[in-house]
Amino acid sequence: MTRAGRVLVGAGLLAAGCGVLRHAGLRWGASEVELAAVLPGDDVLPAPDLVATRAITVRADPGAVWPWLAQIGWGRGGFYSYDALENLVGLRIHSADEVVEAWQDVRVGDVVHLAEPVALDVVVADPGRALVLAGVTPAGEPAPAPYDYTWAFVLRAGNEAGTTRLVVRERYVARSAAGRVAVEAVAALSAVMTERMLRGVRDRVERAS
Repeated sequence: MTRAGRVLVGAGLLAAGCGVLRHAGLRWGASEVELAAVLPGDDVLPAPDLVATRAITVRADPGAVWPWLAQIGWGRGGFYSYDALENLVGLRIHSADEVVEAWQDVRVGDVVHLAEPVALDVVVADPGRALVLAGVTPAGEPAPAPYDYTWAFVLRAGNEAGTTRLVVRERYVARSAAGRVAVEAVAALSAVMTERMLRGVRDRVERAS
């Protein structure tokens, strides 16, 4: 095989490998049923360009998981992910290791900050069932990001008694070609951070139960 041929084969293998990793990252931990399920918040962006659905089993009832979701956010309970990485870019995130009563009252119409200047609207707040955050800019208004976005945290009954499936779904709609590139980059980063977040929530709930 010529050198050019080896380069083409190598590039093809690399592209295939990236595709496999992308596919796995968009569905980490989720069952086929969860991937196909209609979840709270899906109607906010009914025709997304990209969807990521990730999940984990928590050995506790939904009522024990909800308080940790209710307090997520910058300046609140954090995101239970890689705080050190987030803080490298100056976000000043500190994930809580306990439920804080002052952060439990989350309602539709509230905002949850991802960082000090960046916030998402609470569009669903159903204690014990679902929390959905959205960053959607009405048509014709200047958008803070090149895409619209929803972030849903859904609690479903686990297969075993006394367990919960925590399902996290992201839906993106790009506003431009540049937005499509940004969506892919954000989704790739989110695959890493969300996996750690799911484990972080699970570990905190199970320690406290």
